[in-house]
Amino acid sequence: MRNLILVLGDQLNFDSPALENFDPAQDSLLLIEAVGEAKYVWSHKARIALFLSAMRHFANQVAARGWPFDYIQLDDPHPPGFAERLTIALQRHQPQALRVVEPGEWRMQEMIVAVCSAESVTLRMLDDTHFLCSRTEFAQWGKGKKELRLEFFYRVMRKRFNVLMAGDEPVGGQWNFDADNRSAYPKRTGPGAIPEPALFEPDAVTEEVIQLVEKIFPDHPGQLKNFAWPVTREQALHALDVFVDTRLTSFGQYQDAMWTNTPLGWHSLLSAALNLHLLNPREVIEAVEQAYQQGKVSLESAEGFIRQVLGWREFIHGVYWLDMPRMKEANHYQAEHDLPAWFWTGETDMACMRDSLQQTLEWGYAHHIQRLMVIGNFATLAQLSPQQVGDWFLAIYVDAIEWVELPNTAGMALHACGSRFTSKPYVASGAYIGRQSNYCGSCKYDPKVRAGENACPYNTLYWNFIDHHEATLSSNPRTALMTKNLQKLDAKERERVKLHAQQILDTIDTL
Repeated sequence: MRNLILVLGDQLNFDSPALENFDPAQDSLLLIEAVGEAKYVWSHKARIALFLSAMRHFANQVAARGWPFDYIQLDDPHPPGFAERLTIALQRHQPQALRVVEPGEWRMQEMIVAVCSAESVTLRMLDDTHFLCSRTEFAQWGKGKKELRLEFFYRVMRKRFNVLMAGDEPVGGQWNFDADNRSAYPKRTGPGAIPEPALFEPDAVTEEVIQLVEKIFPDHPGQLKNFAWPVTREQALHALDVFVDTRLTSFGQYQDAMWTNTPLGWHSLLSAALNLHLLNPREVIEAVEQAYQQGKVSLESAEGFIRQVLGWREFIHGVYWLDMPRMKEANHYQAEHDLPAWFWTGETDMACMRDSLQQTLEWGYAHHIQRLMVIGNFATLAQLSPQQVGDWFLAIYVDAIEWVELPNTAGMALHACGSRFTSKPYVASGAYIGRQSNYCGSCKYDPKVRAGENACPYNTLYWNFIDHHEATLSSNPRTALMTKNLQKLDAKERERVKLHAQQILDTIDTL
């Protein structure tokens, strides 16, 4: 065999550089399911099922092309670890070289390198052309920069790919319409009727996977009753069309809004398909830009969505590979508290956390404000270990691959990387959640009370956080107002807040 081509579960695209010049007479594909990868973090059942179903559908397409391939399935009689299974495959096939696209996780890359070295097999690791900015290009852009900022990178990418540009200037005269995309749902009427996203009934392959996951991982968190994610490229393209045609119109305005029993909102639900490479970011950006050019959606909605794909997604991919492996251990605030048990059950009296967590367990999904300003915000204020929180985020969401999960969690949600690529901690009191949702109306805790028995834990922990980090926050123009508001409290009230915050932290499992 000339080349054994390893296709990882998040690289399911036939335009992969690993498949260039594929010769069925000399080459073969290799796909590996491994129990160890589902247990590396305590993965949500829907996350496991998504990867397995998408991989098996891809393998069926490979078979339809008549290409040779080796598929090691989850319940095959091999050792459970990925490295052991890869070793067995290399020994069986004896290829001249193993070809693979750059993995989406530093740990996986190191594992593949180590196995090939141990087996004396030539490794050819190729640039992942799925991304518009390569690792090397991002490293060149970031060279010499102590702090990396999305806004400057995003402008470079807009110009480079001529997206929403009028010559050398941005369409609409400004680069960023974020300030126009923060509306809450109307308090009186709520979200109203929202067009359904594209959801897909499990076919025979997916049903078989669901049964396998329930059998092998019965104690893992989450449910599979609502599994309806795209698992093929055809489904992913349909999901993109449905979003652009029916949901993009209000995505921008309500992308930060939250409401009980509204788990999907106006969001695209395309991140999982993008992160499995079932969709190419170029076609997603083009579809959204065309919708704006044809007058179907506002510039605010189009720009807001494109910024997430062309800007933030590419940015954090670059940051991840630039800063690993040290990013994994980042802990700017020296937070060390253990993750509360109710993160895995959703059983808490905090209505916002209960809704966000129960939705997550049901769907394997929560939108970015629920992740950032409900779950991440609480984790920061409660001084939870960034490593434990990061492992939870990686385990619990269907679209989580470490290159995208870790920078979003450690860098943005927890500010564990300091000012490396986010300029401030994203912390807020219960007032923010009250503005953006209806959660507070049904909550045991009072969002207007700072400390005391019925006080919203977000309030108490927020003021305690500001108090604890007053010196650092006061020196940052983006957080200085927080400390000025803190200084309006008298010494007695500040002490009361600190005492109640400690009580919350000591009894956090009972919230």
